[in-house]
Amino acid sequence: MAVWAIGDLQGCYDTTQRLLERIRFDPARDQLWFCGDLVNRGGQSLETLRLVHSLRKNAKVVLGNHDLSLIAIGERTVDEKRRVNPDLQRVVFAEDAPELLAWLRQRPLAHHDAELGWLMVHAGIAPNWSLEDTLTYAREVEVRLRGGSYRKLLRAMYGNRPMFNAKLRGFDRYRAIINVFTRMRYCTSRGRIAFEEKGVPGSQPIGLYPWFSVPGQAVRDVRIVCGHWSALGLSISSNVHAIDTGAVWGGKLTALRLDGDEFELRQVRGRMLDPSQAAAIEE
Repeated sequence: MAVWAIGDLQGCYDTTQRLLERIRFDPARDQLWFCGDLVNRGGQSLETLRLVHSLRKNAKVVLGNHDLSLIAIGERTVDEKRRVNPDLQRVVFAEDAPELLAWLRQRPLAHHDAELGWLMVHAGIAPNWSLEDTLTYAREVEVRLRGGSYRKLLRAMYGNRPMFNAKLRGFDRYRAIINVFTRMRYCTSRGRIAFEEKGVPGSQPIGLYPWFSVPGQAVRDVRIVCGHWSALGLSISSNVHAIDTGAVWGGKLTALRLDGDEFELRQVRGRMLDPSQAAAIEE
């Protein structure tokens, strides 16, 4: 059996299929971990979502910011759905959209395998969170998202404030937790997220750190695999492995093997961009 973590798919179905061929994925024995953002921008979000949904017995998926946004769009009026980009329109107006979005809404914000010694999140975790904190906070939101009042959470989850602290309650607390798991790149030493900063390390203002480089952060006896930060590219350290290598932007799609003692990486080229797409700036 092989266990592979795969970076942000972002609706790049053809690229995903080539990567599965590259790693010789066998559904009879292998497992895939997807780091979130299955959809958006790639032009094949419906096909990509259907593919991962079909692999659900073999797949672990964590929610990314684009996945949560798609779930929220699926709850809007028909007129509102028509205002989103064509790629996401194809998803929300598909015949199997209710099944796909209900399944997606059940995915976690964090996945931990104690036997393998790996934790998967989409973007990051707060510098002062222990592993226990991380899993506890993720479950708080997951319970709400899977419950009968999930629509209220989807409406309230947007916004940059407040900064997370353990005393927060209600939707402010859920929003702050979601922002950490799905939007974190740079933060202060106290964990305040700098949402506007998205460039490579070294480009950020003084006082900001990549979330995994904050001095004095909590000690966690676990390795972390994540995506979200395509400008960072492949970043491998002793305990954090960032594998969003910008497939949707013309970069690569990356698979990192999590089982076994040897470092093993596989990549395929991402989609080809036309000049207007190549000039786009990541949001």
